[in-house]
Amino acid sequence: MILSSWLSAHFAVTDPMHLSASLTFEQNYGEVDGDSASLAELCALVSALSGLPVRQDLAITGSVNQFGEVQPIGGVNEKVEGFFSTCRLTGELTGTQGVIVPSTNVQNLMLEQEVVQAVRNGQFAVHAVSRAEEAITLLLGKPAGKADDKGRYPKQSVFGIIQQRLEKMREHERQEHARDDHKDPSIH
Repeated sequence: MILSSWLSAHFAVTDPMHLSASLTFEQNYGEVDGDSASLAELCALVSALSGLPVRQDLAITGSVNQFGEVQPIGGVNEKVEGFFSTCRLTGELTGTQGVIVPSTNVQNLMLEQEVVQAVRNGQFAVHAVSRAEEAITLLLGKPAGKADDKGRYPKQSVFGIIQQRLEKMREHERQEHARDDHKDPSIH
């Protein structure tokens, strides 16, 4: 419901958004803490709506509320160190790999020296975010976008791409209804 509220606030202010979405965690052998995964879930939905792929060299953790504010989570050190270890096991550190964490968790970071040194050397990054838009920008490689006073997002922004796709869907739906109404004389 939080994710639906956020999506509606961004993309269904003037026109309804008829959308149903579900997420699945493939090949997951442990528990997924829903609250800690809600920012990742939102980014996955935004990726699907925009058609833009999610970067695979960044891990993300964080809870998000209906206003897009990223909230703190538990186990931040273990999550950062876990992804760092995964990156090391799969090959050398590339300098593009990292973890997105809530900015409110930065004060809790007590990372192993190996991780701290890799960050200092520019081989690994810890990105602190306070809003969902910051995470979306990092993960999708384009600015999320900020609406103007008419509710329009920049066309090349993530939200602008979504807005354009939704408008095309709505127009297609209107055309389908108009064709159906024209075919059925009992409607007039």
